[in-house]
Amino acid sequence: MKATPRISYFFIMVLFTVLSFNSLAAPALFKIEKNGVSSYLFGTVHVGDASMKGLPKNVTDAISASKEVIVEVDISKLTPLEMQQRSMPFMMLSDGKTLQTELSKQNYTKLKDYFAKKSIDIAMFNGIKPWAVMVTMMQIEFQNAGYSDKTGIDKQVLSYAKEHNVKIGELETLEQQLQMFDGMALLSNEMIEETFEQLADINTYFIKLVNAWKSGDMDTLTDYYNMSFDDSNYGEISEQVMLVNRNDKWVEQLVPRLTNEKLFIAVGALHLPEQHGLIRQLQSRGFDVTRL
Repeated sequence: MKATPRISYFFIMVLFTVLSFNSLAAPALFKIEKNGVSSYLFGTVHVGDASMKGLPKNVTDAISASKEVIVEVDISKLTPLEMQQRSMPFMMLSDGKTLQTELSKQNYTKLKDYFAKKSIDIAMFNGIKPWAVMVTMMQIEFQNAGYSDKTGIDKQVLSYAKEHNVKIGELETLEQQLQMFDGMALLSNEMIEETFEQLADINTYFIKLVNAWKSGDMDTLTDYYNMSFDDSNYGEISEQVMLVNRNDKWVEQLVPRLTNEKLFIAVGALHLPEQHGLIRQLQSRGFDVTRL
């Protein structure tokens, strides 16, 4: 195990892309400007507790002032059944593979023991890909800590936009988002080892991160980014597949629109910082990006 901990991007992904906040919190909101046209950029998190309901006024004002709200995937247009039907093909193993064949004996035993303690038979996951099982684990732990995607910021932004008749657009499809997980399939054992380590210290790897987001502490979020994407093989591949490739595609979509449309862009918070983040990429294309 490394002396410096590295937080798994799958852990980050569930948190920042599958929290919202109370009115006293100050999550970071940015204004994007070029040629007299202003838009907004908001880093989101995707689960929250009961105290985190309600969007701050500067966020609702920005949404109301925008022509369109842009999110990663517009989940509001999908029913739970549609979500399940479209997700399952990407989550299922094929060609005779099983969860047990995809993991080391040690990691499979860890998973089996983990679920047994929660009175869950691991056999129900036999045909499920390791990344999907790990997302399930994180959702269980987040729920046990009092957090749910029902109070997530994404859903609140979408709900507010619909209530105020603001058009909603998306940067990628659900299928595209699910496909990126398959890009990490060869690193399943590394992912599960780190997931167990981080779930064992929920305060360091979750509560502190949530608090940093609530207060708009971009320095701490940047630190977590660098913990996620170190110079190891795993860190570099996960950064490229899950963040860099997507950010590049998003910027190419957004830049032509930002010169003549007023948009409110809400994406996972770790898509904002560092050299591949949306803030620097937009600045490099001549946009002024300032925090409100």
